[in-house]
Amino acid sequence: MGWNWRRRVNIGPARINLSKKGIGFSLGTTGFRIGTDAEGKQYTQASIPGTGIYNRSYWALGPRKRLVGVILLIVTLVGIGLTILLKP
Repeated sequence: MGWNWRRRVNIGPARINLSKKGIGFSLGTTGFRIGTDAEGKQYTQASIPGTGIYNRSYWALGPRKRLVGVILLIVTLVGIGLTILLKP
């Protein structure tokens, strides 16, 4: 089995996940998130905080809808980032 790496950057309720496969984005709070993984697949994830137990359900979308979802998620993350940066 080869070596892998990943890095998570938190920006408020948003996360940017960097890995060997690419970049993923997610929004949510402790216990519930929605996002797009590094392969462009959208998901909903629920977890029991502090236990490592979680359930991730992927949405069954075609490539075009997947691309639109990724674009909307990126626009949302940029908006959150600008809101945080421009806060007095």
